[in-house]
Amino acid sequence: MLNDINNRLKIIVFSIISVILQLINNINMIMRKSIWFIALAVGMIMSSCASKKDLVNCQTENKSLTESLQSAKEDLAAKSARLASLEEQLAASKKVLAAQEAKYNKLQESLDKSLTNASQNNISIEKLVDQINESNQYIRHLVEVKSKSDSLNMVLTNNLTRSLSKEELKEVDVQVLKGVVYISLADNMLYKSGSYEINDRASETLSKIAKIITDYKDYDVLIEGNTDNVPISRENIRNNWDLSCLRASSVVQALQNKYGVDPKRLTAGGRGEYNPLQSNSTELGKQRNRRTQIIITPKLDEFMELIDKAPEGE
Repeated sequence: MLNDINNRLKIIVFSIISVILQLINNINMIMRKSIWFIALAVGMIMSSCASKKDLVNCQTENKSLTESLQSAKEDLAAKSARLASLEEQLAASKKVLAAQEAKYNKLQESLDKSLTNASQNNISIEKLVDQINESNQYIRHLVEVKSKSDSLNMVLTNNLTRSLSKEELKEVDVQVLKGVVYISLADNMLYKSGSYEINDRASETLSKIAKIITDYKDYDVLIEGNTDNVPISRENIRNNWDLSCLRASSVVQALQNKYGVDPKRLTAGGRGEYNPLQSNSTELGKQRNRRTQIIITPKLDEFMELIDKAPEGE
């Protein structure tokens, strides 16, 4: 578009120059004829030799020259008007050109800004892709850690289940919940009635559990006592809190003193009547709630260290 405007401007300028040159030529010709006529008339008068016929001819030619002069003046006025019109067109074209140049500069500025933003966006997208790749690698690492933990728990559970007899399995429940192994022991198998002392019948079962705990040294062990909601008040046992804690402590001490489990791996705790499996409204529910759980979990510090070992970017 800028090239078209420049071409138009050239045509207008050339037209103006042509008009001016034509006007100059016409004026010069008229002026030359007028001067010649005047000189001729003066010569004829001064010589007094001119005839009447020559005078008439001179008057006729003077009239013709006068008319030519008037026509030249009119033509000059028309050319002047044309020149003014061309000058107006030239000024308008210059304004259009200036507007187009401003528009072009604005578009160029916008293009430069868009290119800069596109370059910055490409850099941001590359960073985002790198972050996504790192996150995917870490997620795969966590999945591998979880899979490894689940596999070890499954092996531990299978080994313990195979070591227990059918009769023992009736009173021992082994489950894996959320990556943790739960071994639930019925109270009538472990303790004397209404007591926290371990009976002889539980010795064989505890020895098998102790062997599994000893074999898997990377696990910590929480012994958790639970009761029903029947109140109890005996010597040294004020309530179900005391009873649940004392029963858990008895199992911990048996594992340490009788079966050689490292006490640093053991924790005893009691939850009283406040962690029931079933409602205490029935005898069967109360029986299920009276239990001691041996909870085997990966050592927390080692497990967190394993998780923190995120793979390096490829």
